[in-house]
Amino acid sequence: MFSMLISLLMNAVHLLLGIGTPQNFPPPLEAQEEKAAFLAKQQGDENAREKLIVHNLRLVSHIVRKYYGTAKNQEDLVSIGSIGLVKAVDTYKPENGTRFATYAAKCIQNEILMYFRSQRKLTAEVSINETIDVDRDGNPLTYMDVIATEDNIEEEVDLKVKSALVRRLVGEVLDERERQIIVLRYGLSGGEPRTQREVAQLLGISRSYVSRIEKGALETLREHC
Repeated sequence: MFSMLISLLMNAVHLLLGIGTPQNFPPPLEAQEEKAAFLAKQQGDENAREKLIVHNLRLVSHIVRKYYGTAKNQEDLVSIGSIGLVKAVDTYKPENGTRFATYAAKCIQNEILMYFRSQRKLTAEVSINETIDVDRDGNPLTYMDVIATEDNIEEEVDLKVKSALVRRLVGEVLDERERQIIVLRYGLSGGEPRTQREVAQLLGISRSYVSRIEKGALETLREHC
């Protein structure tokens, strides 16, 4: 099923849409329509899944044209980026709170970057300082620039998503004592993180008791992540 969908997707990209004609791409879904499609997909609706993929192909083309506009293998990059889009649709969780476009962009970029890394490993003569593109100001863009810059963006987005999820779960799944200890230990209220001994002194309990509660709270958070 997955390979068939990829095949259909690649045909749609190359035969119908074209990388240089963004006006031919299906328009992005409205927020409510996108939400409904993800709900239907979660219930096993393959048509909803395909709809989400097709209506976000514009994002793949946008990323390729923006970051790799002068690359000679743009069609390959669109195909590779489209695989990242499929992965994004299959792994996206609306309840995490992040916008799908933000999450999908990360997955698309990551798939393209993995391709560049594999090419660098397979082709010994390729240098990480080799120019592969130019930026908006006409300055050369190397493999090193792409890998270093995009990795930072990916990590930053991933950290923000995970941080938001953890903060929400702390308020929803922990009891009052667990919440209090986790907030103090990791500085979730904006203060500095505190040691178990400092938390114990603040709450008037033993350090071993703080350690036991913290361990249980972290296990609870892991189960819900």
